[in-house]
Amino acid sequence: MKSEETPFVGGPLDGRVLPVLLGPTGHPPKTYRVPVPDDAGGPPTVLVYRRVPAATTSKRRTLTPRWQYEYAPEGEKDTALKWPWSKPTRS
Repeated sequence: MKSEETPFVGGPLDGRVLPVLLGPTGHPPKTYRVPVPDDAGGPPTVLVYRRVPAATTSKRRTLTPRWQYEYAPEGEKDTALKWPWSKPTRS
């Protein structure tokens, strides 16, 4: 499996560059979950990072885009499939 050095922005991993496994399309996953164990032995806290395009410093374009992960303090959002024939959710 291929991996890519990917920077993390915000949250506890701010400024770190970690190797992230690439999927079959050559892109890292859209969300990256980091479980942090609880000192008291309770359930682990899960930090959620979302993939966003990285800011490029050069004017040179590449064939493969570079990505970075930004911290999502609100956690995961609902990413369920929304079919066109489904009834809209009422809130």
